[in-house]
Amino acid sequence: MINVQIVPIIPENDNYAFILKSDSGQCAVVDPGDAAPIRKVLEKENLKPDIILITHHHWDHTDGIKDMLVWHKCPVVGPEKEKAKIPALSTFLKDGENFTFGGEPVQVIETPGHTAGHICFYFPKSGFLLAGDTMFIMGCGRLFEGTPEDMFASFQKLKALPDDTVIYCAHEYSLKNAQFCASQEQDCEAIQSRLKDIQTLRDNDQITVPTTLAQEKETNSFLRAESAERFAALRAARDCF
Repeated sequence: MINVQIVPIIPENDNYAFILKSDSGQCAVVDPGDAAPIRKVLEKENLKPDIILITHHHWDHTDGIKDMLVWHKCPVVGPEKEKAKIPALSTFLKDGENFTFGGEPVQVIETPGHTAGHICFYFPKSGFLLAGDTMFIMGCGRLFEGTPEDMFASFQKLKALPDDTVIYCAHEYSLKNAQFCASQEQDCEAIQSRLKDIQTLRDNDQITVPTTLAQEKETNSFLRAESAERFAALRAARDCF
């Protein structure tokens, strides 16, 4: 049974933030790159965050923290390995640690690759993952601070979650990713079909987030890679696509 509801916040660019609302009345904000559109939704629903969750230190996930805290003080939690790079971080999280939100445990999964200390938040009771910039729909994050081996290992961690896990990624890169996967696996009917579905959604200005792990196992070439070497080749090809 779903205990936490997720509201995507879509700014003018392709970057997603999220508001979490628990059945118990708690509220969280995830990766506030821009505070203004988040505050607009919160004020409309008469909500204030009890906590801010940060997946990694990049500006498009953290620039809104200061303005959020000026508006309403609350704890800011994020990766211990990036505490020097994230403003106002008050709680430092490591791989395998757990905390509670809305009466359910939240598991911290360290997923280096995009950044050295990137973390994902897994809500096993509600059945969803906040993937940040690690896994995208039919893609993965650029390797700014990690190696292909790092990201491949991170993908294996996420691959071990239940197939019905709902994945919320932080960018609307789905169409380009789908086009890339389709070019890499031209004989895969599931990939070609999903490309058409995503194209239709984007043509109608609809979002493609979230996805499920089962969908990604079937159509995400990075998740389908069986070795770090294959993963590295895909990432290099995607960088030039």
